[in-house]
Amino acid sequence: MNIALNEMMETIRMVQMENLDIRTVTMGISLSDCADSDFEKMNKRVYEKIIQYAGNLKSTAEAAEKEFGIPIVNKRISVTPIAELLGNATKEQAVELAKTLDKAAATIGVDFIGGYSALVHKGIAKGDQTLLDALPEALSVTERVCSSISVATTRTGINMDAVREMGLIIKEAAERTKDRNGIACAKLVVFCNPVEDNPFMAGAFHGAGEGEVVLNVGVSGPGVVLNALRRHPEADLGEVADIIKKTVFKITRAGELLGRVVAERLQVPFGIMDLSLAPTNAMNDSVADILEEIGLERVGTHGTIAALALMNDAVKKGGAMASSYVGGLSGAFIPVSEDEGMIRGIEDRALTLSKLEAMTCVCSVGLDMIALSGDASPATLAAIIADEAAIGMINKKTTAVRVIPVPGKREGDIVEFGGLLGRAPVLGVNQYSSEKLIRRGGRIPAPLQSLIN
Repeated sequence: MNIALNEMMETIRMVQMENLDIRTVTMGISLSDCADSDFEKMNKRVYEKIIQYAGNLKSTAEAAEKEFGIPIVNKRISVTPIAELLGNATKEQAVELAKTLDKAAATIGVDFIGGYSALVHKGIAKGDQTLLDALPEALSVTERVCSSISVATTRTGINMDAVREMGLIIKEAAERTKDRNGIACAKLVVFCNPVEDNPFMAGAFHGAGEGEVVLNVGVSGPGVVLNALRRHPEADLGEVADIIKKTVFKITRAGELLGRVVAERLQVPFGIMDLSLAPTNAMNDSVADILEEIGLERVGTHGTIAALALMNDAVKKGGAMASSYVGGLSGAFIPVSEDEGMIRGIEDRALTLSKLEAMTCVCSVGLDMIALSGDASPATLAAIIADEAAIGMINKKTTAVRVIPVPGKREGDIVEFGGLLGRAPVLGVNQYSSEKLIRRGGRIPAPLQSLIN
């Protein structure tokens, strides 16, 4: 990549004044060859293989960020969906394997390790069920382990038996960590149409179509986009889209350069650039602020979905021009607890759970880091998952649910999660029951859109 001097100077400004960072470098590692009917052997192989490939991930990334002057906020690992390794393992052994993943992540010094996952969008195999049974305990006794469960795809429909079970699992995980505001649920994502090369947590896993090892990069830069728009307060919407597109082009170039350097030094293949605008709780580093700069008095008001669609499309176009290897989720995240503008929208009663759900039709993922009242029932949680899965299934896009029913909290309370996870106002849920719908179980058939051959 040929990077001109003016690009370097512009990048320095974006880092120093506009919160530009590389949100994550995530090493994906295949654990397929670790499978063994002898659990102790498998457990040992998993640990040793993660250490073998990712042992120098943190130090190499830190050296590169100091050399180039661009922060790399998170260093992460994703692995083969663990349910595929469990076979005849017991629930207790599945929990033990989660502890092994946590130990490996702690030894290496990475922030999170993803892939304590199962793909159950069409059915639940023996290893899948073992992982699901172990999930609440596994997430409550580990710090760095993240889980994602696929319950739906456009090609298969929605596995409502799995959806029902996820409602129960989320509720139990919250109760097991009620002394920490249900934090276990912050490490659990329920997917429709998951991607195999996602570098972001908690949803990352190393898919079956991936190689032995790969380095995927997730860039960020809401602050950079916001500042670019502020320099053009009178631009029409076509010009706004162009400004966003050109800005994301620059962000992507910087991210890919640094990602390729880290991959080369680790002697692993470079995978993809995920273009997602991922906010933080820092001032002026908010996706909601961008939408308000486009022209909304407060995020959540009428026009929010149109502004979000414009922004998301421009992000994809700018990134696709900058890199030939765009992948992951690539769009805009709207995590409530990690975005000060989203929190402000809820506190001012402009933004609701229903509006957030509608916004997921045109953004990158789905309902993300949303605190719900502790009295939300498992059936209600399952119904929220089903709604979001239906949006993804019909629209042929990735959607997800990461919600936290905070034990003992009511609508309007504020809960603190700490660090990158931030804080969140608690949202209430519809008081009318979805119990009968969820109790029916079975599978919602794939839509007509699935017949694409």
